Amino acid sequence: MIDPLAEIVAMLQPSMPFSKAASGSGFWRVDGVGDGSPFFAVVLEGATRLSINGQPDIVLEANDFVLIPAAFQFTMASIGAEDESADPLRVTRLGDETRHGDPDGSPNMRTLVGRLAFGSPDATLVFALLPCLLHVRGQARLTTLVQMIRNEAQDDRPARDIILERLLQVLLIEALRSDAAGLESPGLLRGLADRQLGMAIRLMHENPARGWTVDQLAAEASLSRSVFFDRFQKQTGMAPMEYLLSWRMALAKDMLRRRDGGMKEIARRIGYSSASAFSVAFSRFAGVSPSQYAQSSEAQGAPHPQVEALS
Repeated sequence: MIDPLAEIVAMLQPSMPFSKAASGSGFWRVDGVGDGSPFFAVVLEGATRLSINGQPDIVLEANDFVLIPAAFQFTMASIGAEDESADPLRVTRLGDETRHGDPDGSPNMRTLVGRLAFGSPDATLVFALLPCLLHVRGQARLTTLVQMIRNEAQDDRPARDIILERLLQVLLIEALRSDAAGLESPGLLRGLADRQLGMAIRLMHENPARGWTVDQLAAEASLSRSVFFDRFQKQTGMAPMEYLLSWRMALAKDMLRRRDGGMKEIARRIGYSSASAFSVAFSRFAGVSPSQYAQSSEAQGAPHPQVEALS
């Protein structure tokens, strides 16, 4: 049976435009402004306070991993009493590491931070999958994966881009399926965690061309129509047919970008009886016609994972 989590992560085509090794010593603080791109950090040693987008502070410790799908403002800072004699914003280059605070002291925190990007421009997929804050505590496997990604990014070796894309896919899947990922926010993860809803979601992914109805999906989930509809919307944040439409359109965008079939073939593969019916639905959903979308994707160039390692 199709695995929706793996399927969506693969379609997102994650890449890492930049990463940076950083450390802090003494009393220090970093105030950053992001552009709304996904931000991640993994703590290698020590601990730090992190505030994202004005949310309450969280404490990150060694082997903690945090991913924020849309970061605009963030603060990372030392833990402990303030030192009025020190400049908390002081920054020094120490080899391949950026030091915050005291350049001569022992570090009280060492981290790898970076920004993710997605080859798929379909924001619906990203935010359906990722919670507003993903904090995974004490999983050394994620730390190892981030270190492997950074090492691969710094080395100009054969097949680097392919390896990086696969490692980033594994990183996302490991983080999302972690027991510590939390299911506080509605989204795909909560839907998949529900055994009955998970069955319906998998069937939509397995056969998107089928003319699914709410009644059919409810029957497959062994629930009444009303219970299924209400639970699906509560757990995923979307109505069942809204989710099905989003997934069909994500598949269509992917096929259009890759030039994988003509309009009639794409329409058939995602459940439309004709190219014209597909074109109307796609235009209503995406704001442009399928042909305009394909031309725009071609003009922008095919998605290609690129990595710029900033040290």
